[in-house]
Amino acid sequence: MKAVMRALMAGSLGLTLIGCTASGDESMAATPASPVPEAAAAMADIAVRPLAGTDAAPFDRARSMRAPAGWSVTVWARVPGARLLAWTPDQRLLVSRPKLGDVVELIPGAADAAPQQHTLVSGLNQPHGLAFRGDTLYVAESDQVDTFAYSAGAVTGKKVVIDGLPDAKSPELGGAYAHALKSVAIGGDGTIYVSVGSTGNISTEDRAATPERATILKAPPGGGTPTVFARGVRNGTGLAIAPDGAVWTAVNNRDNIADPADHKVKQSYVNDHPLEPLAKLTQGRDLGWPYCNPALDRSWDRDDQLNRDGQKLDCAALPEIEQGMGAHSAPLGLSFATLPAPFGAGALVGIHGSWNRKPPRAPEVSFFAWSKGDLGPQRTLLGGFQDAEGNRWGRPVMAVQGPDQAIYVSDDLAGAIYRVSPS
Repeated sequence: MKAVMRALMAGSLGLTLIGCTASGDESMAATPASPVPEAAAAMADIAVRPLAGTDAAPFDRARSMRAPAGWSVTVWARVPGARLLAWTPDQRLLVSRPKLGDVVELIPGAADAAPQQHTLVSGLNQPHGLAFRGDTLYVAESDQVDTFAYSAGAVTGKKVVIDGLPDAKSPELGGAYAHALKSVAIGGDGTIYVSVGSTGNISTEDRAATPERATILKAPPGGGTPTVFARGVRNGTGLAIAPDGAVWTAVNNRDNIADPADHKVKQSYVNDHPLEPLAKLTQGRDLGWPYCNPALDRSWDRDDQLNRDGQKLDCAALPEIEQGMGAHSAPLGLSFATLPAPFGAGALVGIHGSWNRKPPRAPEVSFFAWSKGDLGPQRTLLGGFQDAEGNRWGRPVMAVQGPDQAIYVSDDLAGAIYRVSPS
């Protein structure tokens, strides 16, 4: 296995690996990246190359992606329902599959061969978020967070470290829960962070629920009863620890908000409102949902339907959002990595694409340059999943950097894992 990974690394650039769930990494924090220059980050149409055995539909015909010029894109594995990703300490890629209730392990093979795969753990309740701290694997099910001892492609000793999380089976919700999937991240001190999405698009009762929904909860190292870390987070599926140890979230925000100019829900306004936040969280931060909507300049607008007079929440008192994505981008997985020049250190966000925008917002993998504890503006790293008419053949979920420094991307529509790297 070690020989295989050395062979992979020999064909790639010598970059610094940053794990998506690691604590603060001083090497990355000490070498901030500037925003990516337009001219230096030229994009091109790159032919997608399926590895042997990965060429079933949609790769039974020629496909191409927009990627940095000179990079390559391969279909590395086929994993139906692939969602969030995490690398194991022994350099295997884990893939969560909520619909199938399992976590799949991919074992890299020869440099130009598809990986072996097997089921690491099954029988789970919508497993989604994955994180490591040392040899301990954390898995976020829809109603709890578990730990397992991981060693050499096997897990043992399942332990529930957070329980009682709301999902569709919670009696008070009566089977209605639009955002049951959870994500998990582990702080440098072992604190457990878990995303708890809102019941629906507008469900004000979430802010008074026990446990509170539309939040990022935290529990002490080793587990226990969680408390609210940040609230008003409609669906913070993207959840990761930055190089300096800060907690960041990428949020699926409101749908169908009214235009404050005429108090009507109009497609022309909905298309570009509200912003999808990419936010640095601190204890007690409020991201406003559903009373305050992030504006295109990253300030806040009062929600015209729920908070027109500002009595429910003072939107002017909320700090502006650090960064954002276009309305209805549907950001999912979030990780931090260091890419080759001209990119450098930054965040990778899997943009799933809109369901209610006309024309649809396209899926992509986005890059945000990291500099001095902050993130720069959104740039497309990988696109081309949607044609001019809005038809899609793929929808990326998460991108993470591998031990060979390539970027590995999950796609739950195509049921694929891509390997993207400089040629």
